[in-house]
Amino acid sequence: MLINRENVNNLFISLKTTFNNAFNGASGDWEQIAMKVPSTTGQNDYAWLSKFPRMRKWIGEKTVKALAAFKYVIVNNDFEATVEVDRNDIEDDNLGIYQPQAMAAGDSAAQLPDEIIADVVNSGFVTKCYDGQYFFDVDHPAKDENGLDISVSNKGTKVLSAASYQAALDSLGAAETAMMEFKDDDGRPLNIKPNILMVPPALKAVANTLVTADRLDDGKANPFKGAYTVRVDARLKSRTAWFLLDTTKPVKPFVYQERKAPVFVQQIDSQSDDVFSRKKYKFGAEARAAGGYGFWQLAYGSDGTVA
Repeated sequence: MLINRENVNNLFISLKTTFNNAFNGASGDWEQIAMKVPSTTGQNDYAWLSKFPRMRKWIGEKTVKALAAFKYVIVNNDFEATVEVDRNDIEDDNLGIYQPQAMAAGDSAAQLPDEIIADVVNSGFVTKCYDGQYFFDVDHPAKDENGLDISVSNKGTKVLSAASYQAALDSLGAAETAMMEFKDDDGRPLNIKPNILMVPPALKAVANTLVTADRLDDGKANPFKGAYTVRVDARLKSRTAWFLLDTTKPVKPFVYQERKAPVFVQQIDSQSDDVFSRKKYKFGAEARAAGGYGFWQLAYGSDGTVA
């Protein structure tokens, strides 16, 4: 192929089309558990999570919910995927090798939110959320109905088990009960309704048994049949950790913060250093985004270390 502006432009238009088709054709399911928050600056402050107002009987003056002295900031990160195109390959019409790479770049760009949210879930036991505690922790600060300070846990250690009725109650049942008993600062139930059981591939069979079987392994009736949707995510790093989530609320357990959606980028100026000195054109994807945590009350995590 003759190297001229028109031919190079046409080549990269073709690669961009391939990228966009792959990007638009890829499917992700991160929106099941995370809320998308647009970002217009380098970071977003989520201090508002510390005081979410609820309707109450209006007696006297209105009660204003003041933000607690927490500062929870999610900083956007840069992401990229870059492919080099050798000028000799253009001259020799050896371009078939770049179409699969453009497809892979498009698919990878589409999967970015899933990758970010998976990292957030994986880090939940060791990363702080808006209240200054780890997202999955045993001592989140809260208040009881008398206004006294208490600690509340959304973290467990039990192995997810369908081995017996009691084992199921001690694992999934304990998580369910803990979440449904979460209250606001006025002592009123938050009406948490867990609906997703999120597990790694190693726990897929156990999770499916817990939500589909008529009876558990000991022959007793299964109290959790049909109660949850199982979400298996191969990106979960721990083979034992499992998570119970309430995704029915406007605010989700996790946050996908998007500053710039993934876009196709290219470097095809023949006078650029890479092209002039190294015979390398470039294309790929760029994005700016980040992940973080919403309300810890909407999630329960067990590291699955105790039988």
